[in-house]
Amino acid sequence: MSTEGHNSRDPRSNGLFGIYVHWPFCAAKCPYCDFNSHVHRGPFDEVAYVEAYAQELAWFARQTPGRTVQSIFFGGGTPSLMQPRSVETIINEIGKHWTIDPRAEITLEANPTSVEADRFRGYRAAGVNRVSLGVQSLREKPLAELGRRHTVDEAVAAVRLAQSIFDRTSFDLIYARPHQTLEDWQDELTEALWLAQGHLSLYQLTIEMGTRYYDMFNAGKLQMPNEDLSADFYELTQELANSAGLPAYEISNHARPGQESRHNLIYWRYGEYVGVGPGAHGRLLINNQRHATATEKMPFDWQKRVASRGHGMVTDDVLTWEEEGDELLVMGLRLREGIDPRRFSMLSGRAISEKQIDELKAIGFVETLPNGFIRVTDKGWPVLDAVVADLAA
Repeated sequence: MSTEGHNSRDPRSNGLFGIYVHWPFCAAKCPYCDFNSHVHRGPFDEVAYVEAYAQELAWFARQTPGRTVQSIFFGGGTPSLMQPRSVETIINEIGKHWTIDPRAEITLEANPTSVEADRFRGYRAAGVNRVSLGVQSLREKPLAELGRRHTVDEAVAAVRLAQSIFDRTSFDLIYARPHQTLEDWQDELTEALWLAQGHLSLYQLTIEMGTRYYDMFNAGKLQMPNEDLSADFYELTQELANSAGLPAYEISNHARPGQESRHNLIYWRYGEYVGVGPGAHGRLLINNQRHATATEKMPFDWQKRVASRGHGMVTDDVLTWEEEGDELLVMGLRLREGIDPRRFSMLSGRAISEKQIDELKAIGFVETLPNGFIRVTDKGWPVLDAVVADLAA
């Protein structure tokens, strides 16, 4: 990777730039989770570990001078296991190397246990202005089945506490779970919509390779909803959230206008982002080329790599124009606003096939907006992967 950066005049840039900070540690591994998360037992020097983040941030900053940071996102793993002073240190390090926009969104993912909620005021003092809570269910039995370590009462209390401390909050729920009925979900989601303020993330349960649920499913011990029932769950979700004033702006994310996750919009709008910490991914424009970066996944191997090299990066691929175009489609068509076909042409060096667009319009899966953007319709969203594949062909 060259050490020469770019500025917002780079023709391949849309001016969006964020920092993703991955904290890999969890108190327990949930059976559905395929994220890079690790349960660590025994002594742990958090101050020394955070120093590795400072070193890696400095290294990436040398590759990306002149950027303005619009968003910082602490994800995991479980960042709310970090001490507030660690979060403050990392934010300060980012501010040493880049300009942080005064309106920057600084989000921290948190579990709603009472222990972690006790740290919320410390995170706010450290500079965090948005919290995303991994509630996952408002029912006790599913919480236990999902491996969550909090109760429903703790979750509700944590959401309300977060709303009293932070300007913006969100929480996640998982639906289309084993044994869940549409009536169950209607009741649960109605409660969640009363509890939510500006933002809610609603994910259909998916079975991911490498998880305990994957093994159970393959052994016939986990009964998932069929395709028709899954579609019914999705339609009910859209209907209830729309009625509550939280329409979907992305396939699984709902917000009141102006409350959208700015960090995730950087991904979906195909901006630039630095990924630091174990297993973090990034997309960076260097000398008019887009680099796909990834760091070492194992937490302490990453730390050793940073100590010896200044960074933990194990992947640094320069994307072809075709790969950039494909990524723009995959990310951008998740959004209600759709994608600008002119930007696709500029990145990929080719136009989207008008024949493909017309065929998808004829079956009601895509539409062209007055501004010229192409977006997937409500009818097309449940088969988004197929729509993207058609347009990329």
